[in-house]
Amino acid sequence: MTTRQDLIPVKLANGAQIRVAATMLGSEEDVAFKLLSFDEVTNTIEGIASSLNAALQKVKPKKASVEFGLEVAVESGALTTLLVKSSGAATLKITLEWGA
Repeated sequence: MTTRQDLIPVKLANGAQIRVAATMLGSEEDVAFKLLSFDEVTNTIEGIASSLNAALQKVKPKKASVEFGLEVAVESGALTTLLVKSSGAATLKITLEWGA
């Protein structure tokens, strides 16, 4: 599949408008003048954080850190997010600590 990146205008929940570098997936679409919602991206972050928090509550580490990378893409005329590799070797890098 051929992909390309474009700067896409998006609207944040507070009404602010920004441009996001997004990977265009699928067929050619003219989204340069269409104002897309950023809600899909923030919903993805909230969903991942909520799921990770539930797991961390079960194992109760003294300290935890989570690192993950998201790529913003446009598919079927809407923003979508892709969980991608970040600076580490894995899609999710989780560090847990127990002890005094």
